[in-house]
Amino acid sequence: MVGNMCGRKLARRSKSALIVALTVLLVQTLIVWNFSTLDTGEEGANSRREKRDQVGGINKAYSQYPRSGLPKRHHQPPLGKTAVRHKQQPEGYHSWRPKEKVLLDSNNNENSVPKDFDTFVDSNSNLGAQSLSQRQRMAGNAAKHKPDKALRQGILGKALPNEVNKVIQQYTLSPQQPRGVGLKDSHAYKRPKPHSQLSTKPARPSPSPSIKTSNQEKHQCEISGKEAISALSRAKTRECRQQIAEVYCRHKERTLMPETVPRYCTIEGKANVNVQWDEGSEQTAPAVPVRIAFVLVVHGRASRQFQRLFKAIYHTSHYYYIHVDQRSNYLHRQVGALASQYSNVRVTSWRMSTIWGGASLLTMYLRSMDDLLKMADWNWDFFINLSAADYPIRTNEQLVGFLTKYRDMNFIKSHGRDNTRFIRKQGLDRLFFECDTHMWRLGDRKIPEGIAVDGGSDWFLLNRMFVDYIINSEDELVVSMKRFYAYTLLPAESFFHTVLENSAHCESMVDNNLRITNWNRKLGCKCQYKHIVDWCGCSPNDFKPPDLPRFQQTSRPTFFARKFEASVNQEIVTQLDSFLFGPYPQETPGLQSYWENVYDETDSVASLSDSQLTHYHAFTRMGLSRAATSLQGHPDNNSCRYISRGHPVSVHLYFLSDVFQGYLVRQHAGNLATSQLETLETWVSHSNHFTLAPTTNTLNRLQFAEVGTDWDAKERVFRNFGSLLGPTEEPVAMQRWGRGQNVTVTVVWVDPTNVIAATYDILVDGGTEYTHYRPPLTVPLRPGVWTLRVLHHWNLLASTSFVVSPLEYHDQQPIRQEDTVKLHSGPVRNSYMEQSFHGLNPILNLPVHLGQVEEAEFKASLTGAELQSWVDHLLSGVWSAADVCSQGPSSCPVMQRCRETGWSALSPDPKSDLGPPRGNGRIR
Repeated sequence: MVGNMCGRKLARRSKSALIVALTVLLVQTLIVWNFSTLDTGEEGANSRREKRDQVGGINKAYSQYPRSGLPKRHHQPPLGKTAVRHKQQPEGYHSWRPKEKVLLDSNNNENSVPKDFDTFVDSNSNLGAQSLSQRQRMAGNAAKHKPDKALRQGILGKALPNEVNKVIQQYTLSPQQPRGVGLKDSHAYKRPKPHSQLSTKPARPSPSPSIKTSNQEKHQCEISGKEAISALSRAKTRECRQQIAEVYCRHKERTLMPETVPRYCTIEGKANVNVQWDEGSEQTAPAVPVRIAFVLVVHGRASRQFQRLFKAIYHTSHYYYIHVDQRSNYLHRQVGALASQYSNVRVTSWRMSTIWGGASLLTMYLRSMDDLLKMADWNWDFFINLSAADYPIRTNEQLVGFLTKYRDMNFIKSHGRDNTRFIRKQGLDRLFFECDTHMWRLGDRKIPEGIAVDGGSDWFLLNRMFVDYIINSEDELVVSMKRFYAYTLLPAESFFHTVLENSAHCESMVDNNLRITNWNRKLGCKCQYKHIVDWCGCSPNDFKPPDLPRFQQTSRPTFFARKFEASVNQEIVTQLDSFLFGPYPQETPGLQSYWENVYDETDSVASLSDSQLTHYHAFTRMGLSRAATSLQGHPDNNSCRYISRGHPVSVHLYFLSDVFQGYLVRQHAGNLATSQLETLETWVSHSNHFTLAPTTNTLNRLQFAEVGTDWDAKERVFRNFGSLLGPTEEPVAMQRWGRGQNVTVTVVWVDPTNVIAATYDILVDGGTEYTHYRPPLTVPLRPGVWTLRVLHHWNLLASTSFVVSPLEYHDQQPIRQEDTVKLHSGPVRNSYMEQSFHGLNPILNLPVHLGQVEEAEFKASLTGAELQSWVDHLLSGVWSAADVCSQGPSSCPVMQRCRETGWSALSPDPKSDLGPPRGNGRIR
């Protein structure tokens, strides 16, 4: 009897322990599945899982890599279990659903998601980085149907941080959930009155719903939605988490946004006035020409490109209102100096940090409109929004002639005819909220009844009458739409369209925003905004010189084009400029040059990474060394010898004929002969060490290979120009291919001590032009010269070397020895991956010498002058000081003045320099 009782007790305890263990595992699995499937539909997720299950034979060390949709593996060279095959799909996005028919008139939707966003996979993305979430989604498949309530209760127990639990606790006082399930000391919470953030006059909307809290009134809300819980777990600040919870609760109570909205348009369907334009219409000046308010929305650091745009569109008859992103202080200073030169140019007294797809962008436009309406001295007729990536393709006179003819119209581009598909693509049926400069997806919602939702491009031309209606009308349509779009993804792409189509102004709608946009969705839909938006989206590509004929061959009236980016290609801008205003003389200084600032001392070094700061200081030393060599060996002459003082003053990128030429680093330096402080500028140029192996293999399609960071798959460039790499970087290997047969190549990463850090296979289709891959290497990377080898059937096709520089600075301060040892010793046990590739060293003829290892260990502890010497030695292999100049008078007799050079950022640049208006009212 006693034995049986003990046995039963042990069995019960074992059973309880097993249940607890299974519960914890299930909760963890649910959390991971919940977070990793925010942007994938259930159908798409199931399809991927099914296809993953059909593919086998992958190396154990790389089993975390996604295998969905891959064809049968090609035969591989005998790498055994040491390599992973990576199928390089054709560039673009892929779906396992039948593709929908593409509407020809839907290509002007500026930022819409791909039509297959539910099953979107970027075949060129870093599969290694995605592998963890892929594994977790597979693990969570068995538990995906668990009710949201149970999911929330499980997550509240252990998985979420205490801070998140506290926020959820404030809002969760449901009778169905007993106190004590992961919660302690529940307390009452007072919710503000519904729509309190919209109580102000619509003419001055708040940047985002402002939600205040107190603790006086009880409020019941069960936060059970997986998207809301995920957002709470990822939000950075307490205020943002509280706002997310408040928005979710108000939406759940159906008090957040309107359910029905009146339609005031008297016609059925969508109005679309057919407008025509005559190429020579500007020859006859209109009796009362319209005046335009250009709203320029700019960010970044490309001040010279912005000045060139401003120069092209400026006229004394029009007005220019400029909003500079709150994070772009350098550009704001440049724009402020520009505005001070012209009476019809103003900069917003307020600034916002707008994000792609964010509600803040719509708020910024509404506030700009409100400001313009209140400027009694600015008598404008049309509102036009432009970015620094736009450029005119017709003259100002042509635009004025056209708009004068159609002064009562509103020009806005719609998405097309399939409204249901548009709503799904745009996520209009999902609840979003912006805080912490992020758009959080919080769940589903319904489109208000009674109106037709429309949308398309967020670039438009609106007449003053309609702008006044949007800002000052308090009718139910306008007020309700402001409420609805305050919680909408990409609201600027739909708010103006929807209000116009449903208002009494509907018959003034022209389905044309007078722009041509360079869409290449195969390259432009890469989910590149996932770090700021819980959604996938698309963006246009940059125009290049072959696109010039497109500007003259459009079948509809067009006056602007986008996008242009001088750091990618400036020649197309020069061609357009010549077409509109006539070419500059060939001897014009700086005609083929382009400079773009990447650092200014007013930003403070806190804006730089430790790797950037290390490189810039090394570049200044290269310039000072070059200046000293001009003395040709006179040891007693110090007139051209300098010592650097402080951090760099400024850094620019320098391009010539659209080819990156290097960095221009300006610094203060003390002259050793006179002790005077001079400002010198050094031009350091970069050399790439890519080498093609001599081979007669007909399958050798490889044209170029490079390693760097910030790979832009849309424009196919590394945004980290020159690849300034430090030990904590996550480098990407890119290969460019010619067309030919399908080929399988092996890529091998080798560190400075001949440790094989990673190896993988890439299957390159016959039409593939670029492949790129970022292996999930364990950091820190060992400083020194790395090698990337590309092989085919064990034969070397090509190799390229790149430098991982040690750091002179840690947290922008001179690095200490304890930090150098941590950051410069490489990964623990020299293991960059889960599996060692040491067995491949003999096959690849890569001997590991004890002396190499001992030298690396010794250098890992260097500090001060010895560390600087090591940095200089490494970087001198890929960087060199091409020239040096002085900003002002110099004690060095052979030192040239920067303004007299053709390369300095201080040298003349007439194409972007601004001057006073001429007699015809123009600058250009």
